[in-house]
Amino acid sequence: MKTLLFLLLSALVASAAPKNLEIYWIDAEGGAATLIVTPAGESMLVDTANRALDDRDAKRIFAAAQKAGLKKIDILLTTHFHGDHIGAMPVLATMIPIGMYMDHGESVEIARPNVAAAYHAYTDLAGTKRRSLKPGDKIPLKGVDIEVVISGGRAITKARTGGGESVTRCAEYKAHDPDVDPDNDQSVGFVLKFGKFDFLDLGDLTWNSEPKLVCPANLIGKIDLFQTSHHGLDRSNSPQLLEAIQPTVAVMNNGPRKGPNASVFDTLRHVGGVQDIWQGHLALGTPKEMNAPEDMIANFEATADCKGNLLMVSVEANGKFTMTNLRNGFSKSYQAK
Repeated sequence: MKTLLFLLLSALVASAAPKNLEIYWIDAEGGAATLIVTPAGESMLVDTANRALDDRDAKRIFAAAQKAGLKKIDILLTTHFHGDHIGAMPVLATMIPIGMYMDHGESVEIARPNVAAAYHAYTDLAGTKRRSLKPGDKIPLKGVDIEVVISGGRAITKARTGGGESVTRCAEYKAHDPDVDPDNDQSVGFVLKFGKFDFLDLGDLTWNSEPKLVCPANLIGKIDLFQTSHHGLDRSNSPQLLEAIQPTVAVMNNGPRKGPNASVFDTLRHVGGVQDIWQGHLALGTPKEMNAPEDMIANFEATADCKGNLLMVSVEANGKFTMTNLRNGFSKSYQAK
């Protein structure tokens, strides 16, 4: 009788315990797919990676959703309409129901046949469940607060709470040549807030558009966890952005030979002041010593042999967040600012 009572009480305590926010980074060989699961059990998938011949990325996203215990994806947010961010969507939609589709609005590269085909497949599938986002919009995901800070090339104009400070490196800013893929700068970027914890994802927003958010004043504020923009490429991730947001931890959704550049590692560490960088892949084209420690890298192999191991973070209501490499079980905890 005592044993039964103990088991019942244990079950009640477990069910009453507050649940954590969880974010999974799905290895897509340099594509992008980030799965967010709120303490209330609602979910948002940010981007659907590549359309691989064997549906590799759709299968990996679906496996991550299963691991998270999901029966559906409440919101699919497509940051922009490039193949490495939208390619697996049609196949994924046959594997798991998707509730709402969100994006920045019409593609600005509709004259490019490959982009147009992917975009029209998206609009046909989304139908009446589609919503295009504007700066300042809130994404309705129960259990967290998500604010759109940039979309369709336009940024918020008022600083978020904790923002507003001037950024000294803005005086040194030099623009790059115009980006050859203009839909990158249409990317939806957002800040997810859970208690004291802030997560920033700007899609593939480039160097030339980052000043809209941080120069002359930082409209975003300090960030605890930053998903590096554009897979860690130096076409993004400017010193101005990194000085402004000062992330505690950075996560790279890179591939074996797609990002990150050595200069971005240097900027993250010496301008952004990050404590740690976690990588989806070892960057084979970058000196090994520039990469993160091996325990913080999910995959080492070239594409043909990659296992697709996940990175994840679990965030507690008190602001403690724990990064875990599911390849080896290595974890490290941090405290939100």
